[in-house]
Amino acid sequence: MMAGALVEFKGHTMRPVARLMVCLFMSMTLAACASRPVGVLVPTPTASDTTKVDLLVATTRAPSTEPGVLYGGERAEQVSAAEIVVSIPPDKNRKAGDVQWPKKLPADPEKDFSTVSIKPLAQLSDARSWLKRAMPKSRRVLLFVHGFNNRYEDAVYRYAQIVHDSKTDVAPVIFTWPSRASVFDYNYDKESTNYSRDALEELLRRAADDPSVGEITVMAHSMGSWLTVEALRQMAIRDGRVKAKIKDVILASPDLDVDVFKTQFRAMGPNKPHFTIFVSQDDRALALSRRISGNVDRVGQIDPSKEPYRSALERAGITVIDLTAVKTDDKLRHGKFASSPEVVRLLGDRLIDGQTVTDSNIGLGDRLGAVALGTAQTVGSAASIAVATPILIFDPNTRQNYKGQIDRLNTSVGNTVTTAVGQ
Repeated sequence: MMAGALVEFKGHTMRPVARLMVCLFMSMTLAACASRPVGVLVPTPTASDTTKVDLLVATTRAPSTEPGVLYGGERAEQVSAAEIVVSIPPDKNRKAGDVQWPKKLPADPEKDFSTVSIKPLAQLSDARSWLKRAMPKSRRVLLFVHGFNNRYEDAVYRYAQIVHDSKTDVAPVIFTWPSRASVFDYNYDKESTNYSRDALEELLRRAADDPSVGEITVMAHSMGSWLTVEALRQMAIRDGRVKAKIKDVILASPDLDVDVFKTQFRAMGPNKPHFTIFVSQDDRALALSRRISGNVDRVGQIDPSKEPYRSALERAGITVIDLTAVKTDDKLRHGKFASSPEVVRLLGDRLIDGQTVTDSNIGLGDRLGAVALGTAQTVGSAASIAVATPILIFDPNTRQNYKGQIDRLNTSVGNTVTTAVGQ
């Protein structure tokens, strides 16, 4: 069919691009509409063998009058906060990477995620008591910013799952912004992230100024990456740099225009946090975002092994983790960072702690812990046994450290791996 040809779709004449967008919208709607009840944020009795995750939740959402919902998708004039404890069923009854939503209420804590307690805070400054109680020995805070098409409870339960499954030693804080939780409200959600920039910046500033906090890692998903990078950019412009305690930024499937991200990153100046980006070229949600955003590449869908991105990432010192080959139950392939047990373990074992991922054994045994930028792009059948893995790490800062290992690996498999190290 010619590119400009018209097609019939349910009685309407549409161009192929429009038809693709409608199909993707339908797919996203079906993926988002799980058969679960509304109003799960009602405290219920829990069981002794469940795990409790204690979260601090800050939001720019307006309160909801619907029981068990707490906050909806409209915008509030000021930030609200609450302490929420989530119960997670025993590991024997669940698969890592999944959120076990109750099929009916009240939830069964032996099988379902459930809410243990909710304590609203009168003002954001009251969160200091929670920080004092929740702060681990690492003195590290992990602040999570959710993505597009998320209800308040979606963000809370998903983050509780990430904290539990990653087994990371942090004080978990989540910032949730006003999303209407509809695939047809993409522009509203995007404007809501802009609306929330100052509030997120203030939350980060308060955390960094708290003497009990040692380090802060910020992790953002999808459209939340735009909000996060914008808040950090504002902070750098306002203060001359990003707060020193903000050491690491993790962007998962970032819905960011690559050209805009370049300018945002540059505006942060030389003293910026270390950035790690999760990408996947088969991300269907970002494919749709690209279509409706002028066909400009989204950061979360780039191929980091190819130009112009390879050289740009190397100059910027950004670590990229390519999850294209990772398989999960996520039909949109947009939430692999949270739904893949291997990736969640990688988050907990290395990234959230601010450690390099290039020496982690993510499936390569003791042969070569990760693949440095430019390595193993041409893999012969013999080499594939040694270096094939669903997770590829592109880390320009440590390529030289791995040069000797890569050279030995090439020799051991008969030089069937073509590397770009030193070229």
